[in-house]
Amino acid sequence: MLKMFKSVLPSDSNVPSTYYEARKMITDFGFDYEKIEACENDCILFWKENANLKKCIVCDTKRDATSPKVLRYFPLTLRIQRLFMSSKTANEMRWHKDKREDDGVLRHSADSKAWKHFDVTYKSFSADSQNVSLGLASDGFNPFGGLRSDYSIRPVVIVVYNLPPWMCMKQPYTMLSLLIPGKSAPGNNIDVYLQPLVEELKQLWEFGAKTYDASKNEYFPMHAALLWTINDFPAYAKLSGWSTKGYKACPRCLNETSSTRLPNCGKCCYMDHRCFLPADHKWRHNKSFNGKVETRGPPKKLSGSEILEQVKDLEGMKFGKTSKLPKRNDNWKKQSIFFKLPYWNNLLLRHNLDVMHIEKNVCDNILGTLLDIEGKSKDNIKARHDLKHVKIMKHLAPKLIDGKWHMPPVPYTLSKAQKLTVYKFLEDIKVPDGYSSNFSKCINLEMRKIWGLKTHDCHVLLEELLPLAIRGVSSSKVYEVITKLSAFFKNLCSKTLKLEDLNDLEDHIAITLC
Repeated sequence: MLKMFKSVLPSDSNVPSTYYEARKMITDFGFDYEKIEACENDCILFWKENANLKKCIVCDTKRDATSPKVLRYFPLTLRIQRLFMSSKTANEMRWHKDKREDDGVLRHSADSKAWKHFDVTYKSFSADSQNVSLGLASDGFNPFGGLRSDYSIRPVVIVVYNLPPWMCMKQPYTMLSLLIPGKSAPGNNIDVYLQPLVEELKQLWEFGAKTYDASKNEYFPMHAALLWTINDFPAYAKLSGWSTKGYKACPRCLNETSSTRLPNCGKCCYMDHRCFLPADHKWRHNKSFNGKVETRGPPKKLSGSEILEQVKDLEGMKFGKTSKLPKRNDNWKKQSIFFKLPYWNNLLLRHNLDVMHIEKNVCDNILGTLLDIEGKSKDNIKARHDLKHVKIMKHLAPKLIDGKWHMPPVPYTLSKAQKLTVYKFLEDIKVPDGYSSNFSKCINLEMRKIWGLKTHDCHVLLEELLPLAIRGVSSSKVYEVITKLSAFFKNLCSKTLKLEDLNDLEDHIAITLC
């Protein structure tokens, strides 16, 4: 194919004619990556002082010479430098400080409280607009789709936040940093694979890199800092070290998480949201929630230094599938590798939850429950028995009639005709091209099921269409709650947001959840 391209181009064109020549040219541009072999059990990387080992020093597994487990590491410094070397982007790399308006409206990450806290804490870094602020995102996926289910791969992507909001999240400026292979996700052992990236981030913070700025026609020492990570809920646990499972799953409440084990569903339930209500709110004295009066305030937010103190005994723990996690009274499973960055414990916000994943889960569960979709509804016979177990909502407890359990109707129960109305509305909806999927292809009226909704489809449904679909169908109380929840996500995902509006959102979502 390369030979064909070269044959139709002018003879003096500098186009490679072989794959080897093409790879060599790309390498010279700094697009190459480094292959680092890893232990099959995710214990160590055969890298730096371990590069010549024949077997793993943790589990004694021999190094596989025929089909090794290989981490692909894409060095970060060269690719950030290219943004300054290009006249098209060099000037935009200082937008966050030189051109951004600080008027109390959130348009960019630089408007956030976490960013401003970092600027105040490290004034020498923030004083130079050429220094680079970064974010890290990671998630797993199956590269073979439905063809194979026994393999997954986990990319780690770096986002450059110096650029304006209409550029920083675009594909050309999100940089693949690591490609972690494996038949299964690395779990807590992801820290083993993050070592090269964290090492480079430390170098960029402490020593910087000599970089040419095309817009100023000068060289400068470029420093960089990682401000936070962005993950879904399971990946949050792997990167932060706090397990998001069990009785203390909440990464906000930590050890103060209030939870109850439901014997019939076999799951933990987290329903004590009243502690986030105002101290004088009437619902705090309403015992219909859990049979108790709520007098507690919101759980204390721990600083990075306080977290570091809690996990100091986990420093230097051994990783790998053969290593056992230490027994502890809390949910800390490890000391995150990011604490090796000198500034990490001083950050106001270290880990973010990806709102699109949350919208997908919330939308699926609301639709499944409202439309009583088999296998998708959260209102089932086991849940009703659990209501009886925790001694609340006694009028909704299941009743045994003629040897069969029957569930009393609830305010959100829809008749067959009402469900059909909702299905028909979603099936007939017409949206602009590229706005979302064609919902008519995701709905089966005969079976009364919805399937194949992508994450972006749930984003559109939850924020725009769901309140319209149930308007005039569900009861006014149910409609009001779902509309408020929809408005919360819509405002949260808007392009601009005022600080006072954000405070109102935080206050109102506690009431909506209750």
